[in-house]
Amino acid sequence: MGKPDTRRLDREIQQTTRKLEAVRNQEMWPLTGAERRAVIGAMAGGSYRVMRGKSPGRAERKLDTMWESVQTRLIAEITALQMERQRIVNEAAAAKAAKKSSGWW
Repeated sequence: MGKPDTRRLDREIQQTTRKLEAVRNQEMWPLTGAERRAVIGAMAGGSYRVMRGKSPGRAERKLDTMWESVQTRLIAEITALQMERQRIVNEAAAAKAAKKSSGWW
């Protein structure tokens, strides 16, 4: 019995980690459609208030909370993927141990 096949999960973990790093740099490409609309709406509202000579404080807070929520979502995805990977590895180890203990020697 060989090693468990975790390549797909490893690739997903790596891709989600790249997305998290991009979100920390406030890049737009890893966002979902709803998150993109929220960011663009907050940016438009803030720029409109700046053009009118007012403070964009609420729009800035909305953007900050939006970026934090995206980071939280991605961290939760990474954690779930890592737990799934660990479950697969543990199952493979248990199967290998059961096979060894059932052998004649």
